[in-house]
Amino acid sequence: MSRPDRLRPRPALRRAALAGACVGVLTAGAVSGSWEEPRDPAGPRASQDAAQLVSRSGDQWSSAYSAEEYEALRLSLEGEYVGTGIAVRGTDDGRIEVSRVHRGSPADAAGIRAGDRLHSVDGSEADGRPVTEVVGALRGSDGSAPSGPGSTVRVAVERGGERLEQELTRELLTVDPVTAHRSAPGVTEVRVAAFVQGSADLVRAAVENAPPGDGVVLDLRGNAGGLIAEAAGVASVFLDGGVVATYDVHGSQRVLHARPGGDTERGLVVLVDGGTMSSAELLAGALRDRNRAVVVGRPTFGKGTVQMPSEQPDGSVAELTVGTYVTPSGTTIEDGRGIAPDLVPAPGEQAEVTARSVLRGLAAGA
Repeated sequence: MSRPDRLRPRPALRRAALAGACVGVLTAGAVSGSWEEPRDPAGPRASQDAAQLVSRSGDQWSSAYSAEEYEALRLSLEGEYVGTGIAVRGTDDGRIEVSRVHRGSPADAAGIRAGDRLHSVDGSEADGRPVTEVVGALRGSDGSAPSGPGSTVRVAVERGGERLEQELTRELLTVDPVTAHRSAPGVTEVRVAAFVQGSADLVRAAVENAPPGDGVVLDLRGNAGGLIAEAAGVASVFLDGGVVATYDVHGSQRVLHARPGGDTERGLVVLVDGGTMSSAELLAGALRDRNRAVVVGRPTFGKGTVQMPSEQPDGSVAELTVGTYVTPSGTTIEDGRGIAPDLVPAPGEQAEVTARSVLRGLAAGA
């Protein structure tokens, strides 16, 4: 699929996108899968001005992008990205595993499936590498080879002891940031994969369309963040006004408020794990602090900083940390120390099962 009009934005539109962006996480992981390592702040394709600025900042969450990389990033925040459709995660033993495959993507057509072990990308071993680095290689955003729609990448995966190699052709793919289904009587599950433009409206529609009396499981597992305004918009779906979070920009404090009129009656459980990051952590913390939700799962990643982009004279973009955010109770999310869930599933029990049990308890106590 080709979209040259979107891949080559007019300068005025590009400047507007830069001026309007205020994001918690601007990385490949935000829309292409679970990951647990920060991106290299000065990747090989980053232009000189941005790379130098980021290097001087000494901040692990700041990033430098060439104009082309930032345009790809902008597309991802609109729910599009160029890639193969493979989302990956790291395992405890250092392996890289396919966590999800985008339906209808090149990887899907090639028969790659969730659970496959990813051995290599273009001949480079995947094991032991930061997940974001592997994602960059899959998408071609690491500068190691040609990228963009029509470019190819060779991947080797293992399934059931059998090793398979495939050459995949990258395409411009559209992300489904929000999916919803009724998983059991009285339970509607809403999964938010990333906070891209329009995510909050999709969550609101899913909740409004849920059968009356259903509780909601809001699944934020593997959500690496995205647009802070969208996370606040999702909070508005479940809150009747009030504070969602406070954050500072260069020392000036700002407040995110929920809009009045949210659904405060349905039971609500939020699912989190170690891949829940940044604005997803902000949302989980806000709903818990406001006594609106029970948080179930594993401790979140721990990234409580806010980044904003700054265009440099050579056209590159430096995304720099401008402040930190605080949940309504005054909790600051520290690096590596995220939100501890209210309830951790019992050994061997799936988090979804625990969440449904909690919802039944909430309904019985209503």
